[in-house]
Amino acid sequence: MKAFLISDNVDSLVGLKIAGIRGSVVHKREEVLEILENLLKDKEISTIIITEKIAELVSEELSEIKLSKLLPLVVEIPDRHGSKRGEDHLLNYVKEAIGLKL
Repeated sequence: MKAFLISDNVDSLVGLKIAGIRGSVVHKREEVLEILENLLKDKEISTIIITEKIAELVSEELSEIKLSKLLPLVVEIPDRHGSKRGEDHLLNYVKEAIGLKL
């Protein structure tokens, strides 16, 4: 199983390429939709990693993918400028999901 990155900047691509993850740098909604369509057809792709900025362009489509399929797993990551969700996003997510205060 393989992962694939969809990013809006080269820094994220280079960083994940070092870890062996292929990817593409895109800036337009149409480009993102085309890549997503191709990735959904590829049975070897188990994880789609997408930067938050790009995820905003196709939020409805990502929600549909997340709700309708077990694979690929869609993971949104911050880019080099940091997360738009705030510092405590992950802690709040865990708290909401399992009720555990960390």
